[in-house]
Amino acid sequence: MKLSPNKKTEIGKWLSVIIPLILGLFLVLYSYYSFSPKQLIIIKKHFENANYYYILITLFIAILGGASRAYRWKYSLEHMGYKTSFANNFMAVSIGYLMNMTLPRSGEISRALIIKKYNNVPFDKAFGSIVAERIVDLICLLFFIILAFFLQFEIVKAFILDKIPFGKLLIIALFGLVSFVVFILIFIYSKWKIINTIKLKISGLKEGLLSIVYMKKKWCYLLHTVFIWFSFITTFYIGIFVIPETSSISFGAVITAFVVGSIAIAFTNSGFGSYPFLITKILLFYDISETAGSAFGWIIWTSQMLLVLLLGGLSFLLLPLFNRKK
Repeated sequence: MKLSPNKKTEIGKWLSVIIPLILGLFLVLYSYYSFSPKQLIIIKKHFENANYYYILITLFIAILGGASRAYRWKYSLEHMGYKTSFANNFMAVSIGYLMNMTLPRSGEISRALIIKKYNNVPFDKAFGSIVAERIVDLICLLFFIILAFFLQFEIVKAFILDKIPFGKLLIIALFGLVSFVVFILIFIYSKWKIINTIKLKISGLKEGLLSIVYMKKKWCYLLHTVFIWFSFITTFYIGIFVIPETSSISFGAVITAFVVGSIAIAFTNSGFGSYPFLITKILLFYDISETAGSAFGWIIWTSQMLLVLLLGGLSFLLLPLFNRKK
């Protein structure tokens, strides 16, 4: 029995939600049952004795980071000739974070749809500006990955490199690079009808992607990018003081754990299950017990997700009210 293209798309969407969720749930249950009853009591005590004052500080910094992301976005949109309010941008970003907790990468689409609805920004241009943001953020993450390699090479090597078949990865990477170059050349120089149709469809997307390159206020955009990532790393750093066991880890350990946590978010829906699990594993290399590492990972992840739920939920309610025509 052949499935229709629409049916295949629908199944693909459901699988993209269910598989990461199952993986996250598996990691939660695996972690839970790997602890003895005595260890679970210790983890509970970590939660009870945690200094949540530091969590309040991390949440405040996270809000500032989100506000900076919303403000940074306006530079791309202004370059393309579209005026948006900070409130709309901030609420769109907040809803985007919330949507990413359900369907991976749906947050980017929802942001573009919101700004299209309330500020008449074409979807393809808004989405292109968001993709450009993601590329910039990926470069920033790569910077921290390289920094972690320099600061903690032996630990990073033990945690990751020894388990990766680099020969196979190199072949795959070279094949991918060659395929990408061939595709770009075909796309640029081909006169095929289907290619011309695609070019027409994504012309707005291209403008959004290149908005960063040609915008006048590049330095403002860059400064906001620096602040956004400063807020990420500062949030994580202040978070280590939540429990005594993690409060004395080195700066190198903070950078390495931050990178591992950032990568973990991509494995499951906003890092559900994977974030605490991988944070626990990397902190073992710094002589932090599994009980303390697990408690730390869950406290940091849960607090941030509660903030996402709060801001995203409020934004859903306030967005139509704020844009109500008088």
